[in-house]
Amino acid sequence: MLRQRTIQKPISTKGVGLHSGRRVELTLRPAEPNTGIVFHRVDLPEVVDFPARADEVGDTRMASVLQQGNVRVSTVEHLMSALAGLGIDNLHVDLTAEEVPIMDGSAGTFVYLLRSAGLQEQPAAKRFIRVLKPIEVREGEGSDLKWARLEPYDGFALSFAIDFHHPAIDSTANFAEVDFAKDSYTKTIARARTFGFVSEVEALRAAGLARGGSLDNAIVMDEYRVLNSDGLRYDDEFVKHKILDAIGDLYLIGKPLVGRYVACKSGHSLNNRLARALLAHRDAWEPITYESTATAPRAFTTEWKLA
Repeated sequence: MLRQRTIQKPISTKGVGLHSGRRVELTLRPAEPNTGIVFHRVDLPEVVDFPARADEVGDTRMASVLQQGNVRVSTVEHLMSALAGLGIDNLHVDLTAEEVPIMDGSAGTFVYLLRSAGLQEQPAAKRFIRVLKPIEVREGEGSDLKWARLEPYDGFALSFAIDFHHPAIDSTANFAEVDFAKDSYTKTIARARTFGFVSEVEALRAAGLARGGSLDNAIVMDEYRVLNSDGLRYDDEFVKHKILDAIGDLYLIGKPLVGRYVACKSGHSLNNRLARALLAHRDAWEPITYESTATAPRAFTTEWKLA
């Protein structure tokens, strides 16, 4: 049977929060079967626990933020994406500040960290959520329309279209599609970085956002071009990062998805609405386990190698 997994040993790193600008230490610890992913604010007088669930998301401005009252864990999407990409079901995540460190702006550093800790199979069946009928959320009208949809599919695939009307982005691919039956998460998606615009920095920082952003952890653009001296990692890095975000946002459903995600100009808010909409329509999904790799979709038997 396909089994749940965690990591073999604790591992730590330090970094800075993209939006808070605060230094933070991140520690990943193994968790028992059926624990799920749980974030812990260990810097507070009493530790506050945040199960990584879509209904725990309280803010989606430029990030997915888990929230309990006034206590937050911000920017969880890149780490969640890496966990989904490596098939990790159970993990404790300790933080010494309110935000997961941005590292290099992608999920690549988290993939490296998790593999360095070693992946460990556990004596429990991996539980999936299989999409049974389409669920869609929409926002805006006409040229401002944004939408995201989940639909039945025997595997896990994502398609995304972007439209930023910016020379540096428009000169790259504005559409990408990945199917993890044949595409590698670590090679195709994990290294795609977050991006932003110099023209928006002042307004974002006034709103308490992007205070830790730099050329070291984001693709930064002026009115015409990419300012990073090393350029882009992928020809379609912008849209690939949106797919990376979507994978992390969807993993807040709580289990790996068997289905297809299709979106146009979606972001954290619509992704969270879509996750909540799926869970709210009980006839639109079913729990499922797989007794062997022979019966499981190829998307869940190729990339998820133990390291």
